[in-house]
Formats: sequence, structure tokens, C-alpha cells
Amino acid sequence: MKIIRYSDSAGDIHYAREAGGSFERLAGELFGELTPTGETADVAKLLAPLVPSVILCIGLNYRHHAEETKAKIPEFPILFVKTPNTLQNPGDPIQLPTALASHQVDYECELAVVIGRTCKNVKREHALDYVFGYTAANDVSARDWQKNWGGGQWCRGKSFDTFAPLGPVLVTSDEIPNPNSLAIKTIVNGETLQDWTTADMIFDVPTLIEFLSGSTTLYPGTVILTGTPHGVGMARNPPRWLQPGDEVTVEVEKIGRLTNPVVSE
Repeated sequence: MKIIRYSDSAGDIHYAREAGGSFERLAGELFGELTPTGETADVAKLLAPLVPSVILCIGLNYRHHAEETKAKIPEFPILFVKTPNTLQNPGDPIQLPTALASHQVDYECELAVVIGRTCKNVKREHALDYVFGYTAANDVSARDWQKNWGGGQWCRGKSFDTFAPLGPVLVTSDEIPNPNSLAIKTIVNGETLQDWTTADMIFDVPTLIEFLSGSTTLYPGTVILTGTPHGVGMARNPPRWLQPGDEVTVEVEKIGRLTNPVVSE
């Protein structure tokens, strides 16, 4: 099932499912029971498909990306977080920071995993049983703050407002039995800059869930960003930083296209 979250013409927020080329409103809660209503959804504005309880992010998780940045292949997954203010809707702008200025803002297409059931100490072979579904994400990154001015921590450069677009739909896990066999790409102003496959992950999705749930409770609504393939702006010669007026699209097979314009703050 493909699920959207939207606001209607009255400003109320609902969920809907794709049905025959349109969307049917669903009643209930995302991680409870969603019931078809038979009503055509009044989609006035498409929203991010959920409001995450936390956004857990994995760095350097594609072999070719590690190679392009001349980084050592990690022994364990590299974890950082994005704060709640980073969430952005499909179609709404990515804001380049100006008050705490960055001049090196980068795109990163990513597969996002949405946990649907509370879990802890999950074994790899059972990890996908706890996945509600998948969506597309853009791990927008201010590289100057990430690399030079963040005191060795990545969170400052990763957690400016609008730096985590999600969407356009949340695809339930039954439609994606193998999350590590999906094409994934980034397109900026019509030019494809990243174009690879999730099979290149160093730590696949079940391994990430096993690691992240180790001695740690993951709650429904936890979103896991699983890393980005090679082709990021930072590694290009010359570097390709996002500029006001750009349009960025993240495309993930079986999920769709997440598009955001770029503006100054």
C-alpha cells in the first residue's frame, strides 16, 4: 500500500492510500489500524508521510561513496541524528542557511526506513518484521559546518531547518520485500548526479536495525536514513553546491520522486 499524509481544504490532516490513480482517505492511526473510508481524499497539500519520533542517520554506508570521499570502510555503522526541525514536505523549499551561514550545502539521496513496532535487541534475521514501510529522503548537509566548524560532530551541519525532506509516499513493507535491491538517484535541475543501487550498502537494512536496536529501544515512527551513494556534490570537481533556484529530486525505485526547490533562508 502507498500511503500519503495530507492537509485538506479545511486544514485538517489525514492519511490516504493510492487507489486506482487517485487517493482514498483512511481513518485511524498510522501505526494502529488504518481503515479505508471509500471517500476520495481532498488533498489540498501533500505533507511528509509521517512526523518521525526520531531520525537516525547512517554515514558512509555505500562502498563507492566511501571510496569517493577517501574514507576508510567503517567497522560499525556510523550513527548521527537529525533534529525534528529538519523535516520538510515534498514540494516545499530546502532553505540554505544565511544567519548561521553555509556556502557548501549538499544533496544526498537516501532510502528511509520507518519502524512500525517497538523493538529492542532485534536479531538480523527478524529485523524486517519491525519495518512498517519505506520512503525517500534527502539528507541535506552543510559540509562546511559538518567538516570544519562542528567540533568533530556532524549534527550541526545536518540539522538546519528543512534539511530532511521525506516523501512523497510511504510504501508498506509488503511491497518492498528486499530494500537492498532498489535503484536510487538524485537529479538537480534535470541533471542526474547520483544514480546507483541500495545493493551497494556496506551495512544492509536488517544489519542496521540489529545495530540500532542493540541495547536501545526503537519506537514506532523511528526513521532510519540508510546512507547515500557516490556522486555527492562535495566529491565533484569542482564541487557542486546547492544554490537558490535549484530544484532537487530524489528518486527511489517503487517509492517515487521527492522534489524540493532550493531558496535562501
